[in-house]
Amino acid sequence: MKKLGFGCMRLPADGSGRINMEVLNRMVDTFMAKGFTYFDTSYVYHNGNSEKVLKEALVKRYPRDSFTITTKSPVFMIQSQQQFFDIFQEQLDRLGTDHVDYYWLHAVNRHEYATVQKYDLVGALQKLKAEGKTRHIGMSYHDSPELLDQILTEHPELEFVQLQLNYFDWDSPFVASRENYEVCRRHGKPVIVMEPLKGGNLSALPADLTAKMKAVDPDLSVSSWGIRFAASLDNTYMVLSGMSDEAQMNDNLSYMENFEPLNAQEHAVIAEVQKAIRATMPYQPEDFRKAEEVCPKKIGIRRIVQMLNERKAVVNDGKVVNTPVYYDIFLDGYGKAADCDHCGRCAGLVKGTDVPDLLAEADQTLKNWH
Repeated sequence: MKKLGFGCMRLPADGSGRINMEVLNRMVDTFMAKGFTYFDTSYVYHNGNSEKVLKEALVKRYPRDSFTITTKSPVFMIQSQQQFFDIFQEQLDRLGTDHVDYYWLHAVNRHEYATVQKYDLVGALQKLKAEGKTRHIGMSYHDSPELLDQILTEHPELEFVQLQLNYFDWDSPFVASRENYEVCRRHGKPVIVMEPLKGGNLSALPADLTAKMKAVDPDLSVSSWGIRFAASLDNTYMVLSGMSDEAQMNDNLSYMENFEPLNAQEHAVIAEVQKAIRATMPYQPEDFRKAEEVCPKKIGIRRIVQMLNERKAVVNDGKVVNTPVYYDIFLDGYGKAADCDHCGRCAGLVKGTDVPDLLAEADQTLKNWH
């Protein structure tokens, strides 16, 4: 199986969200004609329409054994194991098939893992697999490496993990792409990569960084570097790309049809680009250590500063890198920015920065960023 998957979260659509079936049909045809077969959707993509249009564009038009479908259970909606099974049957009906090839628990974090455990959803996945209604089981994941290690230790029956992974987030303290990837590798779980271009933010870089890439190969797009970075990792099974028009698809296919991993020179350029992007970040978290240590509210100031950095990192002409942040999860028991009562104990501890003012900004910027 070729390493590029068709992510069906950003299908070609007009301003009202109506999916353009004529364009989608052509994209599916091109994808299949080039030997790519992996389609990734979910119960909630495109307000529930993604699975429905895949039925029309793919399932009705191609033999069932010629393509691969993966979809996901909306764990965040589940209130009983029976509801899990009911939704799965609804998904089969939407897709027009009697089975899916891969079925994931969607967007697992520590909150959703409590639901997984409460209703034995891993056991439910195993039942679907035993009945032949899915060939493989796993989860998409957004949380810490520590929790991921716990889940995979408690549930070795999970076969795959879908992770947000790209060269910008590789060393991000809260996305923790590298650390989560390494946990999967230690457990022998192949990784499905989502957001290899960080929602499109790594498709257009500042001119000086673009020039570094073009100097290596002027024919390769900026986007190709992000896709190939993820696909070059030895434990990567599939890289998903949310292709919303034919130009994006044709570009992806041009270098993934006969995929070649990044070479040493290309890895060096990626490292330079990552470092240059992170150099635009305004704060050094360790500068805030003393302020955090004296805070009577135990506010997670260094973690909050890290999140502000990620939120403000400029990639292209002032465009903000907008990685989803699970604010409560990343703080993990520390106080929130809103807990600051301006007691004054941190005054003067961070040169050039009024910490309470910074926390007030963070409260407005981060509290609804998820």
